[in-house]
Amino acid sequence: MTQTIAPRVRTMVLLLLAAACALLAGAGPASAHAAVTGSDPGQGAVVQEAPARISLTFSEQVALSDDSLRVLDPQGKRVDTGEPSGVGGTTYAVRLHSGLPDGTYTVAYQVVSADSHPVTGAYTFSIGAPSKTSVTVSGQTTDDGVVGWLYGFGRYVSYAGFIVMAGGAAFVLACWPRGSGVRPVQRFVVSGWLALTASTLALLLLRGSFTRSGKVADVFDLSLLGQVLQTKTGAALVSRLLLLAAAALFIAVLFGTYDKREDAEEKRDLTFGLAIGGVVVAAGLAASWAMSEHASVGLQAGIAMPVDIVHLLAVAAWLGGLGALLTALYRAPVDTPVDAPAVHRFSAVAFGSVLALVATGTYQSWRQLGSWSAFTDTRYGQLLLAKIALVAVLVGVAWISRRWTGRLAETVPASVEREKTRVGAVGAGAGAPDPSGRGPRVSDGDGTGTDAATESDEPSAAHSDEPSDPDPADAERAAQLARQRAARDAARQKRLRDADPNRFGLRRSVLAEAGIAVVLLAVTTVLTQTEPGRTEQEAKAAASKSAAASADPGASGALTLNMPFDTGGENGKGVVTIDLDPARVGTNEMHVYVERPDGRAFDIPEVKVDFTLKAKDIGPLPVVPDRIATGHWSANGVQIPMAGDWQVDVTVRTSDIDEVTVTKNAQIG
Repeated sequence: MTQTIAPRVRTMVLLLLAAACALLAGAGPASAHAAVTGSDPGQGAVVQEAPARISLTFSEQVALSDDSLRVLDPQGKRVDTGEPSGVGGTTYAVRLHSGLPDGTYTVAYQVVSADSHPVTGAYTFSIGAPSKTSVTVSGQTTDDGVVGWLYGFGRYVSYAGFIVMAGGAAFVLACWPRGSGVRPVQRFVVSGWLALTASTLALLLLRGSFTRSGKVADVFDLSLLGQVLQTKTGAALVSRLLLLAAAALFIAVLFGTYDKREDAEEKRDLTFGLAIGGVVVAAGLAASWAMSEHASVGLQAGIAMPVDIVHLLAVAAWLGGLGALLTALYRAPVDTPVDAPAVHRFSAVAFGSVLALVATGTYQSWRQLGSWSAFTDTRYGQLLLAKIALVAVLVGVAWISRRWTGRLAETVPASVEREKTRVGAVGAGAGAPDPSGRGPRVSDGDGTGTDAATESDEPSAAHSDEPSDPDPADAERAAQLARQRAARDAARQKRLRDADPNRFGLRRSVLAEAGIAVVLLAVTTVLTQTEPGRTEQEAKAAASKSAAASADPGASGALTLNMPFDTGGENGKGVVTIDLDPARVGTNEMHVYVERPDGRAFDIPEVKVDFTLKAKDIGPLPVVPDRIATGHWSANGVQIPMAGDWQVDVTVRTSDIDEVTVTKNAQIG
């Protein structure tokens, strides 16, 4: 039975990898992590006069390019100036050409969210009255094609490489120092470094096409690569490559100089230095994800990024160490087996990692979901439930592994001693000289032997009195005998490894843990590419409000107007936002927000608002709101006497002499 274990291991790992790839492939396009929460004009809105510009408000800050915001007329021709810009906070606008005719216009946007993911979409509004349009509104994103799939696979490989490299090195350094001289363990850790380095380079090349065109031909476009290097994600990938150079030096010392140190004090000092250096490098690598993805934006980013780093390090220590332990259990040579104390130490490390994962994962779940309903109502929540279930199963299997670990003894079991005695007797018989003088006997593995000299038609050169040239046939026969001896040695090592039933049980339970970990990593990778539940619910609420406003203007929600201003004085630029609720005839509540261009609240001396309905010669109706807080004013009981296209004039004064009035029209009532 033991002879079939290795093929079963390979088959199971391949099946698990295939399942992980299928999960990634079937996950669909990665949802954007920034969502449109408002627009001016709104979705489906009909305005009587052509706007001078259109603006979009996102749930977080986004990065723009020249084609990020496009406005197309009914025939599909662009009518924007092609120069989008931020107007304050998370609102972005592009100016339109003057004199636009009536009809339905399409607004298409393609930006990159602050957590590095592309955001695409489109909506329509009409001037005068709706009309037929030749523009097809598509929800297709740049990650729908080959480039998107490759980018997602690259992310999976990068996570796996980091876990294998960091966790495997930590296992050797903290749990099993003797493992630094074991070839299979060395190859395991080095393979993690190679995977992380190769995937990081691939992500750097794919990034430009992934966030722009989605075309394979643009992968090697140097101009796109130059633009990527100027972004936060590009800087994070370059930083990761630099840290990987330091990681290569760490691995070289761990598997080179460290194993050769014999002086106890000297080795202890080197262990301390490697531990400090390894933690710094691993934390830096984890930060390259935390500072450019989910944790870097949104609620409590200053707390979320360190928490995310701890989370990634705990995952690496647990799952990477698990992979190293599995490699040691199956591939370590008989003279250097992974011992019981090493397994016990890893069990303690894994337990601490699980506690850290529970604490950091709970915080991350609260931050990204925001409500219990998001667990079942959003894709992010559903994936998170799947991840929690997998972690629970993994912890259960780990508990079984801990039971096998407790049964491992320091002394060698009697079954192992018997196996060593039997194999040793066979080996002695194989290497002992034959009294007949015909040379050593070659063991056939079952206790019998064959005379090496009789297996050749030619007499042995060792018995010849005359010197002779080496016979090619003898050399070939010697090579064949060497291969036979190597095969016998491998079989002997395998029997010795399998002789301990406790070790055999531990190997199988750890193999099951590793299989679950592969699928868990795939779910985690998809989770990092999915729009957080909190953002998805906010976007749905904004879409519902916009749809309600389009279907029934009289029952519409709050009207929001964003107007940039510049009083001409020092620090005189900013954005004033008017919120009018419910934006209909009768009594309304108004809030005024003034922000600097970077989104910070702007403390100004005075702000005034006037409403004018020129079509009926009504107004201006002045409103002087009360200051509530820095950059925030409010007024209750704002009366709108009649429905129509109202002109809203906002006067902003930033100093005793610097003042400006900005204007925007809005359909109220």
